[in-house]
Amino acid sequence: MGKALVLRVDYDARTLRRLAKASRNADQTRRLLALAAIYEGSSRGEAADLAAVTRQIVRDWVERFNAEGPDGLIARKQPGTPRRLNDEHRAALAKAVDEGPTPWRDGVVRWRLIDLVAWMYETFGVSSSEDILGRELREMGYRRLTARPRHPGHDVEAATAFKKTSPRNSSKSDKKWAKSP
Repeated sequence: MGKALVLRVDYDARTLRRLAKASRNADQTRRLLALAAIYEGSSRGEAADLAAVTRQIVRDWVERFNAEGPDGLIARKQPGTPRRLNDEHRAALAKAVDEGPTPWRDGVVRWRLIDLVAWMYETFGVSSSEDILGRELREMGYRRLTARPRHPGHDVEAATAFKKTSPRNSSKSDKKWAKSP
């Protein structure tokens, strides 16, 4: 069995209750009150019941309090999962998006997220989802834009010649909007 942890001697129950009352962080307040109960003679189990946690968590609080003081009891932001793409991957992705796909090599005429996911896996061996890659592209300043499709055989001159045009100044419209005498 391990050695029992002892709380710091530079604090007491009254000081911890005063700090808990002044705190604006609910988690820190709950932790300070549990440790104040220990200073008053309660067991770690009773302090755990008071805070609605396990004895192991109270032990972790005691270690953090002993090392860092009352500020060690403030809830920290959890680190989360690390990003899948590093700076090298992002630079290559930006270059690929800017240059566009090469149809004979990439097998597509325009990039879609699913194509970019496959390209990232083939190029770097990085497995990702469309959501993650879309989020990365938005953070890099890219937006999902598509050009209006145009038929490859479209002839601009033939389309212009085919358009019907109305006369520029119609005498009928001039009479309709003329000032009355």
